Amino acid sequence: QVQLVESGGGLVQAGGSLRLSCAASGSIFRMNAMGWYRQAPGKQRDLVATITSGGRTNYADSVKGRFTISRDNAKNTVYLQMNSLKPDDTAVYYCNCNAQYSISYNPSNYWGQGTQVTVSS
Repeated sequence: QVQLVESGGGLVQAGGSLRLSCAASGSIFRMNAMGWYRQAPGKQRDLVATITSGGRTNYADSVKGRFTISRDNAKNTVYLQMNSLKPDDTAVYYCNCNAQYSISYNPSNYWGQGTQVTVSS
């Protein structure tokens, strides 16, 4: 199986920056797309950004130009650099990956435990 561990959340003032990291561990045969999602209180979990194994990225319109997703394939780690943070960015941020842990099994989606990001006005 694959385990995801996030770090880097916290409290920041509006206009500030944070960098989230998510490291995947376990028996990983192939790591496919990785990404970040977020869930604010009382709302559904929404996509923030994704990145393929080849480096192609996709962003939610609300974060384009402010957030940057990247990954280190050698370390099976994905990052989210968040700049110009707004109070509306306050949420629990979840790491996600699509990975195949054995050649004998199909790829599956995995989730981290989430890290809180709070942006004060």
